[in-house]
Amino acid sequence: MTDDLHPQTPRPAAASSDKVVWVSRRIHADAATIFELLADPARHAEIDGSGTVRESHGDNPARLSLGARFGMDMKMGVPYKISNEVVEFVENRQIAWRHFGHHIWRYDLEPDGDDTIVTESFEWGTARLPLFYELMKYPQKHKGNITETLARLATAVEA
Repeated sequence: MTDDLHPQTPRPAAASSDKVVWVSRRIHADAATIFELLADPARHAEIDGSGTVRESHGDNPARLSLGARFGMDMKMGVPYKISNEVVEFVENRQIAWRHFGHHIWRYDLEPDGDDTIVTESFEWGTARLPLFYELMKYPQKHKGNITETLARLATAVEA
């Protein structure tokens, strides 16, 4: 539903640079329910809007926490594995992770009555080679991926 998208939401407060793209969406579920899904790496492929996340590694924690490390099987043309570390964690409000490239994927949850405004962001200003991300046009590509991820997240928790 386009009424649920909030493209004018201010830049996520936790973003440490201006090199960040984000999309917000009203999801008809409480923050705790949404956060439980985001904190479960086994469910990340279910909500991934980019089509690159295949499945989580079997040795991942059942639930993420600050400093937790988790791995994912990915495919972007060719299959590969990626290891991530949770770098921001506020129960039922915020979770973010990064891998060796140091760009950050972040989810901010803002309760709003019985609903939650979820903002997903991709921050490449923290990356080791931010120019690479710009040359590859990842910020533009990821805006659409984020929109699709939020739609899948809504479907998963609103059912």
